[in-house]
This record gives sequence, C-alpha cells and structure tokens, in this order.
Amino acid sequence: MAQVKLNNITKIYDGDVLAVDNADFEIPDESFTVLVGPSGCGKSTLLRMIAGLEEVTEGDIYIDDERVNDIPPKERDIAMVFQNYALYPHMTVFKNMAFGLKLRKYAKTEIDSRVRSAAEILSISHLLNRKPKHLSGGERQRVAVGRAIVRQPKVFLFDEPLSNLDAKLRVQMRMEISRLHDRLNATIVYVTHDQVEAMTMGDQIVVLNEGKIQQIADPATLYHKPANQFVGGFIGTPPMNFIEAQVEKNDTISQLRFEDFSLELPSSLQSVIRDHSGDSLTFGIRPEDIHVSEDGINQILTHVELVEPLGNHALLYLRTEKNSFVAQTNLSDLPQHNTSLTVSFDTDKVQLFHPTTGESLTSM
Repeated sequence: MAQVKLNNITKIYDGDVLAVDNADFEIPDESFTVLVGPSGCGKSTLLRMIAGLEEVTEGDIYIDDERVNDIPPKERDIAMVFQNYALYPHMTVFKNMAFGLKLRKYAKTEIDSRVRSAAEILSISHLLNRKPKHLSGGERQRVAVGRAIVRQPKVFLFDEPLSNLDAKLRVQMRMEISRLHDRLNATIVYVTHDQVEAMTMGDQIVVLNEGKIQQIADPATLYHKPANQFVGGFIGTPPMNFIEAQVEKNDTISQLRFEDFSLELPSSLQSVIRDHSGDSLTFGIRPEDIHVSEDGINQILTHVELVEPLGNHALLYLRTEKNSFVAQTNLSDLPQHNTSLTVSFDTDKVQLFHPTTGESLTSM
C-alpha cells in the first residue's frame, strides 16, 4: 500500500469557481481516511484529483513519494469505487471483475485466482455466473468493490459508494468495508456526506466546508474537541446546540449571561471566559449533556415543545422564553408535550466559540 501526500492543492473551475482551497495534509499508509462535508464542499473534487480524473490547478500530489500530477489515472496504481456501480450489464460478475485485468493482459490463471480470491473475501463466490440485473443493490456494490480488489492497487478510492443503498444495507456495507480494510491493510480514501459513515469507518477524518479543510482528526477528537463551530454542528446526531451568550464578571467568578438565564462555568473554563469579559460568545452543548434535573446548580426551567421517542433514548425539544435547544434522555418516564421541565447543563462538556470567526475557544 502507499502514503498519499497533498501539498497545497487548489482547484479552480472556469477561472473563478474555487472548489478546493489549499488542501495540505497526508494520508498515512494503511489508513482509512474519510473526506466528509456537505454537498459542494469539494470532497469529491479532491478525490478525483488524487485519482487523476481532475487536473490540479495548484499544488502537488504524491503517491509513495512519487509526484503524480502529470501521470494518467491508469498509471497511478489506484482503484476507484463509484456511487453508481458502473457494471457492464451484458457481462457476468466474474467477467466484470476480471475485465480490468484482462485489458492489462494478465494471464488467465492469475485473473482466475484474483477474481475468486476477491469473491471469497466479499462472500459473492456463488454469484460469479450471474449478470448484474439478477443482483440486489448490495450485491452489485460488492461486485464493484471486488473489481477494485482484484487490481491490488496501492490506494483504494471510494466516492460515496453507499448512497444508493437503503438504511439497513448501508449499515451492513459499512461493516463490510471496514472489515475489508482490516483484512487487506489497505490505504483507503473514502468520500461521504454522511457524518455517521465518517465517524464509524474512518481512523482519520478530514472535514471540509466550502472547499476549505476545517479540521483533521480522529473521530473522538472531532466529537469532543471540534476546532470550530462548523465542525461542532456538523459532527454529531442530533447536532450540537448553539446559543449566543455574554461573559459577565460576578465578584471573582465569570459567568455566561443568556437572554433569559445565566450559567456558572467550571474552573477549567474560568480563564477562557475571563479573557473575554464583556464579550459575546457562542455557547455550544451536545444534547446528551443536557439532563433532566430537579437539583444542583445551573438549573433551567423549560417548556417541552416536542418529545421524539427513539427506542433506547428520546429527544426533547425544549425552549425557554428566548431560546430553544434539544436534549437527549434515557428516561423511561418521558415528559408530555406542552409541560414544564427543569433541566441542567453539564458545564464540564461545554464548548465556546468566537461569535465572528467561529473558532473554538475551548479546544485549543
């Protein structure tokens, strides 16, 4: 397998449309790196530049320390799996998987060995004589993955491969692709707009927005220490709550003043907010860190607008006179709609962001 390096990669379309802005990072050998972000953020463009399907406007791409900007896709030793399986309908599964090797004039015995080995890994050996029209969506996706495996490339590139599958099958295929990575010790670059896919599959996640890299980290770091408000809001389901607040100094302790309530923050955050005394900040807290509570500090009386039971937990849509937010609870005895509920914030889990730049003040 191989390491991939992107040195200050920029892509501009039609002279003025900036698709990727100065992407600079490394994809370690044998890593599972996920490029994630909303539609139009530049993730697929970045993947296609690695593959050689898009020209690089500025910067350099290296695969195994070899600059590949001017090397055609077929000579980069990569294999790509697309969203639309792109199988030949008139060919059997075996022939679809073997086609690329046949074009490269591999011996028949080598082709047969590679195809059958890949089919065994993907549990599709019994499908080798079928044609795509006789396969389910999940089976077609396995064939597309198998076609990449037989190449034995340095780098696997996946461009939203699960988007056409139903929810249950997506979960199954996530597990299978993760197992495949472990089994092959492969270098994988995987593009998705689904942050759940990113968090469950990647060991390195690159979060993009509007062509710019927002943060590169492992899943736990992205979740607990987002670099900015965009990452905090994009990573996590349901997303982080954001409320505007002002820092006020009360005797020797600083606190956050919201429109209709206030919070005292723990000593670990006192130095952060003290440096911003009198400033407005964006307060962030995840739904699971808001608890139904009748005692303790930082209690807030809220109105329950909606309750969404989700099996092992429920989402509570709450509001005060001026603010609204979502809490997650495991209570079996759920509150009713249009009732009052006292909650408290776990202030040890609070995130604070600069109101203008969106940069985190607590994850530095």
